[in-house]
Amino acid sequence: MTNIKPIPLSSVTLIFSKAIDRPPPPPDPSTSSSSFQLFYESPLLKTYYVSPDLYFIMNSGNNILVMCDAYTPAGNPIPTNKKHNAAKIFSNSKVASEEPWYGIEEEYTLMQKGGPYYCGVGADKAIGRDIMDAHYKACLYAGIGISGVNGEFMPGQWEFQVGPVEGISAGDQVWVARYLLGRITEISGVNVSFDPKPVPVSVSLPHSLNTLFITKSMRNNGGLAVIKNAIEKLQVKHKENIAAYGEGSERRLTGKHETAYINTFSWGVANRGASVRVGRDTEKEGKGYFEDRRPASNMDPYVVTSMI
Repeated sequence: MTNIKPIPLSSVTLIFSKAIDRPPPPPDPSTSSSSFQLFYESPLLKTYYVSPDLYFIMNSGNNILVMCDAYTPAGNPIPTNKKHNAAKIFSNSKVASEEPWYGIEEEYTLMQKGGPYYCGVGADKAIGRDIMDAHYKACLYAGIGISGVNGEFMPGQWEFQVGPVEGISAGDQVWVARYLLGRITEISGVNVSFDPKPVPVSVSLPHSLNTLFITKSMRNNGGLAVIKNAIEKLQVKHKENIAAYGEGSERRLTGKHETAYINTFSWGVANRGASVRVGRDTEKEGKGYFEDRRPASNMDPYVVTSMI
């Protein structure tokens, strides 16, 4: 319904003749004798996140789900590999010492093929609850730190939350959760849209990926001052942030439907219409977290978490 490209995900299934503790390193793509040459030839893959695979274990066998990031044969990250640069930021000693935690709220809409909404027979209120529930259970099984799910305002619109998760693991877990959702909707015969404005009419609500952030200094006494200082730094980088916070934000950040205006930075306590929101409890206790409400639902979590 829009021209926004889909989330870039791909997958493959490998079968081994005996049990393994973890996936072996990818073979040299220049070796023609490799049985995996066609898969690994371009790009090279590096293993990062390993978890149980619900789909195959339901049938039989001991199976794992593996997430990789991709590099060219020369060893350079491919253009969509945003984890490479994020890892440099999160490995910085100053960043690591602050133990940054993230809570990420991913919104999506279930789209019926050929129509605007997924709708089962009689499901006139909680449209797609079976899919949401299956995704929630798959994430729990896979070790994702999923902490909640809820329905949103538009038919077929849902949200899941991941976190609190520390550092770069937040990006890992959101990507695996997105993959699992794609697999489940595939089985169900529907499409999932992460487009920030999936239905291009004024009354439809936009999709966001609100990102909650808290560091050790913010969690301690006097943390509110640290939060305010961080928000001031975000304001200076507002245009840079918006450019990197996903595609289609100009259709979402209109100042309506609990969003801030795209060209204006604002923050406030308990203000859902601000760029950055500080919770009432944080203000009351003088420490806690803040929520960046600018990221679009199709953003790359490695980019957003590392920029914050």
